[in-house]
Amino acid sequence: MDRRAATRALIVLAAVPAASRAQRNGKVYRVGFLGVLSASDYPDNLNAFLQGLRELGYEDGKNLVIEFRWADGREERLPELAAQLVRLNPDVLVTHAIGVGAAQKATSSIPIVMGVSGDPVALGLVESLAKPGGNTTGIASQIHEIAPKRLELLKEAVPKLNDVAVLSSLAFPGSRRSLQLTEIAARRIGVRVRSFGVSAERDALDAVFASILRGRPDGIVVHPDPNTARHVTLIAAFAAKNGLPAIGGIRQFVVDGGLLSYGANNVEGWRVAARHVDKILKGARPADLPVEQAARFELVINLKTATDLGLALPPSLLLRASEVLR
Repeated sequence: MDRRAATRALIVLAAVPAASRAQRNGKVYRVGFLGVLSASDYPDNLNAFLQGLRELGYEDGKNLVIEFRWADGREERLPELAAQLVRLNPDVLVTHAIGVGAAQKATSSIPIVMGVSGDPVALGLVESLAKPGGNTTGIASQIHEIAPKRLELLKEAVPKLNDVAVLSSLAFPGSRRSLQLTEIAARRIGVRVRSFGVSAERDALDAVFASILRGRPDGIVVHPDPNTARHVTLIAAFAAKNGLPAIGGIRQFVVDGGLLSYGANNVEGWRVAARHVDKILKGARPADLPVEQAARFELVINLKTATDLGLALPPSLLLRASEVLR
């Protein structure tokens, strides 16, 4: 299923009342899904999660009801949306990023499965990866700990890199951690970084882009989080239009014209999240179900973008790439 088709399918699914989809003959499980953005903002991940459930024998409208709630990028909406889902008394709550904290505040008894989230131990969401404790388990992407690697890879691609604009959503604790680690790495390799905050609102991007251009950076690092993911196409287009080498954290950034991306395979991570839901529905306790870490990290390179930027990428970088788009 391509990106547009997946988006259409998910929007239709989310628009249909769950009660009307379910067939009440036999056991019907109820899953509450709390999305930080909207159904159209991460269709590939959501489709992987739903496909993972289907492969395990669950089908929405037959033996499963999924109640969707979307915050549309507005952090202040998450507590009420989480409370709405808790009042429905689902068998499992599924969420990600800052939605995990909101879900934990809403319930200490309903199991919570994290989709691909950052470092849940550092953020205080679980006690440890091996023994999460409490009512939460899921998938950790180590998204923040690998943030310095993106700067290092961009420096490798652009040896004369001296000044870098870093785009992230500083309202999120994990993004602040990514920025902190990136700044430490920048001092080590002799690069200046300047931070630019990204919100969920599209209209706010123009001012951010204008500020970046006034600083005349040599490149851009885009930390993956819900807001930068929402604007990934626009950010990639901005970088290309202004001849700025840029690295993101998701493959879609490179598909949309960015030079590089480095990060976990989130699509596969959401498929694993479906397996966690299955285990809990079969009786596993979240406290005893280890948080799984991303199995692999992918370096994706857009060779056409490199050519357009006049960059001759070193063979050592190309050889380490998981995928090279031409």
